[in-house]
Amino acid sequence: MNYPQPPDASSRRPSDSASDGPHAGSDGASERLSDDGSGRPYVMPWQVPHPGSAAGRRNRVFPPSTPTIHTLASVITGVAVVCALYFGRAVLIPITLSVLLSFLLAPLVNTLRRVRLPEFLSILIAVLATVLALAGVSALIGAQIVQLAADLPQYQEEIEQKVQTVQEKTVGRADSLMTRAAVALQRVTPTPPPAPPQPRGRAARNQPQQPMPVEVHTPAPTPLQLAQRAFSPVIAPLETGFIVLVVTIFILLQREDLRDRLISVFGSDDLHRTTTAINDASERLSRYFVAQLGVNVSVGAVLAIGLAGIGVPGALLFGALAALLRFVPYIGIWIAAVLATLLAAAIQPQWTMAVWTLIFFIVVDVVAGQFAEPMLYGRRSGLSPLAVVVAAIFWSWLWGPIGLVLSTPLTLCIVTLGRYVDRLNFLTILLGDQPALTPAQTCYQRLLADDPHEALLQADRLLNEMPLIDYYEQVVFEGLRFARNDVLRGVLPAEQIARINQALLDIVEDLESVDDSRHTRNGNGHGSNGARKQDATELTPELRAEIPDDGRALLCVPGRGAFDDVAVAVVCQLLGRAKIPSTATTYEEVRATRAGMVDAQTAAICVVSLDAAESPPYLRNLVRRLRERAPDASIVVGVRAVRRDEGMSIADDARTQLAPTLRDLVDACGVALAQRQG
Repeated sequence: MNYPQPPDASSRRPSDSASDGPHAGSDGASERLSDDGSGRPYVMPWQVPHPGSAAGRRNRVFPPSTPTIHTLASVITGVAVVCALYFGRAVLIPITLSVLLSFLLAPLVNTLRRVRLPEFLSILIAVLATVLALAGVSALIGAQIVQLAADLPQYQEEIEQKVQTVQEKTVGRADSLMTRAAVALQRVTPTPPPAPPQPRGRAARNQPQQPMPVEVHTPAPTPLQLAQRAFSPVIAPLETGFIVLVVTIFILLQREDLRDRLISVFGSDDLHRTTTAINDASERLSRYFVAQLGVNVSVGAVLAIGLAGIGVPGALLFGALAALLRFVPYIGIWIAAVLATLLAAAIQPQWTMAVWTLIFFIVVDVVAGQFAEPMLYGRRSGLSPLAVVVAAIFWSWLWGPIGLVLSTPLTLCIVTLGRYVDRLNFLTILLGDQPALTPAQTCYQRLLADDPHEALLQADRLLNEMPLIDYYEQVVFEGLRFARNDVLRGVLPAEQIARINQALLDIVEDLESVDDSRHTRNGNGHGSNGARKQDATELTPELRAEIPDDGRALLCVPGRGAFDDVAVAVVCQLLGRAKIPSTATTYEEVRATRAGMVDAQTAAICVVSLDAAESPPYLRNLVRRLRERAPDASIVVGVRAVRRDEGMSIADDARTQLAPTLRDLVDACGVALAQRQG
């Protein structure tokens, strides 16, 4: 099928422009009045001046405003928040741990409340269960460390042998290579002069005396000092743990009061929206943290059992270490895997245990990451991979190892908050895993960047999920509306408009052979009102039989918009897929010959324009001229045409139909041809 090409300035004839009458200029260029009532001449899309010309400089679009005081205040607020997080980490870390622990314990407390236990007793049972679980795991890990330290002398010979082997394979070879290089260097290096003789006799006695070495010995520590040194590393974590438990109890006791205070602070004017946001955020975070904790504990238990079966000493220690480090994104579990593999390689003369240990870690992590986690909380965690890495670096810089472990939960809380707070929405865009641009915006951006290949790849991906007609409606036409707005603003030069048109025509031609049968079988074709509707390729055989085979029976006419020729190409392709023969023309041909190609044999006329939604005067005049030329033909105007009950219509003729969507346009053309044939 030959699609109409975009008009080129070099192919325009003076007679074409002068045929519009009183508004024709001396140079033959049309100067019809614009549609906004301002009296300014309407500039043809291909007459948009280049930004480098004088006219282009007048139409240049500048940034809407310079940075304001509000922007400066936002930057200062962000810096102040980061400084507060850094200098107040001694206070903020326990509070943050308490908030996250309250998210974890909230489902257990709610379960105990459902069995009619008092609130305080439910919270106390949940906290005591957490303390006992942590104490039990800590005791087992301590016992494993003590046992592993006691068994290390038994593996001393194997460890020394492995170290010696590794040194021979690495350091030994490097040492021999350096020795050979040094010998070769000595051969080409000149002999240094002999050292001066040592002084003797009186000269030796006059030499300065060497200082006498002095040693300082500290007194032996007292038993109290020994006790302080032994328990000082444990006192700080115990204090932090106690503070965390106390704050967690108060958070769980006053959940409703805290929620009311948050509603009062963030949005008491819109209680419904704020309440929905807080409930949704709390439930979402609680569900995610509980699921992640369950997955990590399960992974640690499986690893502990598997490592014990392989024979690795300290299996429980490495299982607990893997469960804890798995909170660190991407690299956490592999730290535990490397440690376990090194120990397995050190305690056995062969490498069998080390290889099996590494393989077991890989299998468990793949199963947990590809099967268990998607079943529990979906394929997406809510964060982009780059955001996870950047968040790990940022929080580890602020709060050290604790910040590294808490980086993913904290960032997820911030992203969830940004979904409901307008001023923090940019954090959701920067850190979230949702696409930053809509498919229509992405398509238009690829065309602006002169990258039609990426636009075609995007079409291939989207066509796996939607029919071709929906792709044209929701992606291509929506992207063309962005382009049309840029043309009206005067920011697209004529050369770029021509490139976009050509790229879109190439994409439409490449999509000629797309198979939509899978979407028809799955029932994905829906009309604009949401009801199941017949697809454009599913016209009934009876209706197809009534449609004449003469292509001139249906004429597709574009408007004079910059991208209306592409819209006509899309409509012609969809009509051809629906077995509706059609012929495409251009706006210039119709205007130059006074509705040329339109005669009494024309059964239906399809006027396609992105300007139909605004119903400009030139489009109404075009429909009027077409009606004068073919009074008995059915005229269908689309797409996104204004309905008669919504405002100004394109025509008041009853035989002129308005099609707001591509589906309606194709169906209306088929029905109009069938009625005319009948």
